[in-house]
Amino acid sequence: MLKRMIVKRLMYRLAVAAMLVVPVSAMAQTSSINAFSPYSMYGIGELQTPGVVAQRSMGGVGLGMRSSVMVNPLNPAAYSLTPRQGFLFDFGVEGVNFYNRQQKYADGAQTTSRTSYNTFNFHDIAFQLPLARRLGLGFSLTPYSSVGYRVSADEQSDDVWGNIGRVQYLYAGEGDLTEVKLGIGWEVVKRVSIGVAAQYYWGDIERTYQTVVSNNIVNGGSVNTVTGTDSYGISRIKMQLGLQADLIQSERQVLTLGATYDMGGNLRPSVNQTVVNGDIYGTVVRGDTTRMALKLPVQLGVGLYYQNAKIAAGVDYIYQNWENNESPKSVPGAVNVAYKNTNTVKLGFEYTPNRMDIRNYLKRWSYRVGFRYGTYYQTFEGKTLSQYAVTAGFGMPVRFLGRSSIDFGVEFGQRGNDSPLRIDNRQIGLVRQRYVKFSLGLTLFGEDSWFVRYKYD
Repeated sequence: MLKRMIVKRLMYRLAVAAMLVVPVSAMAQTSSINAFSPYSMYGIGELQTPGVVAQRSMGGVGLGMRSSVMVNPLNPAAYSLTPRQGFLFDFGVEGVNFYNRQQKYADGAQTTSRTSYNTFNFHDIAFQLPLARRLGLGFSLTPYSSVGYRVSADEQSDDVWGNIGRVQYLYAGEGDLTEVKLGIGWEVVKRVSIGVAAQYYWGDIERTYQTVVSNNIVNGGSVNTVTGTDSYGISRIKMQLGLQADLIQSERQVLTLGATYDMGGNLRPSVNQTVVNGDIYGTVVRGDTTRMALKLPVQLGVGLYYQNAKIAAGVDYIYQNWENNESPKSVPGAVNVAYKNTNTVKLGFEYTPNRMDIRNYLKRWSYRVGFRYGTYYQTFEGKTLSQYAVTAGFGMPVRFLGRSSIDFGVEFGQRGNDSPLRIDNRQIGLVRQRYVKFSLGLTLFGEDSWFVRYKYD
């Protein structure tokens, strides 16, 4: 009886510790989730790239972009350029193939684990409407972050093996955080526009952890399980400010400076926590509802965007302050995870041979390329993860002289590498993530006839 109590107490402690252990072994995904990233085990998950398909095909640039034919959800100051007798609407979807690789170290041997997963999901809905001269309204609904992982780890302690048996940790998580933005842009003076937007974040995230003990002490080798679930409910409003100023403006070319400031703020999600001792004891070890200390970062962005009849090019810099977040609690023998401020640089280029060519349809297409480089917002045992992406795409006008278009984009990216970490004389391999994203978008331009007030005799 005493041994049973000891085993039960140790199983509970292992289950609690399992919540805080970094993902160390990715398994194949089978459920319908929107991300495939063991690094999404903490915080709000993997951050999505904002913007419509045309912007994401150019590395994600757009803080300085002013366009009368394309929705720009990145900077509310851009809403001021919406055509007076028209409107803009955008809808986009995205498919992703994830490919992860990890080096495993056990019993003096090194092996390579490879896994992959495919997703296909909605990405954005956005529109812009004119309110008055030099005043426009914008709306967008986009995913902000996604959680999706299934990982496992085996207990390596000789004491645990000798006194209890084999202990295996299994982790799974899924969920999304969605951003809804509503704002206005106003051209206060010629060449200078300002904007303000309210951003509402909502979503649900569920993380499940399980400890499986193959017991070699009691009941002749029985299997005991402890299963815990953390369910997050998130709802938060914050603000974004935007500025755009034309540094050069003529009939032939425009150079625009853009800047945004996101205020950040506390999410404080409601977390429902349960831990259940499974097959043998069948009892609820713990049930509780609490608030989690989790924040959205303060974000500062600045960019330049150049346009003429054939060429568009942009560069953006994004800074996010994550270090005000409370880092996950460290556990002896586990990887220490901490939040880190991030810096991201985006470059993009677009070329349209001749928008007015009536003989060659391909010359009216817009061809796009881009590049993005930055760092992940969490560190593992002090190690910073770099992430980069190369993008390309094109836009096809729906009809001659029309402003509606169909846009296609592709993105090749990588996060981190599979170099090992050393903890308590053990080697743990990080996961190198590679992915390919395919995006399809439709931009509709409301022609003058939508807003004409007809007169009848």
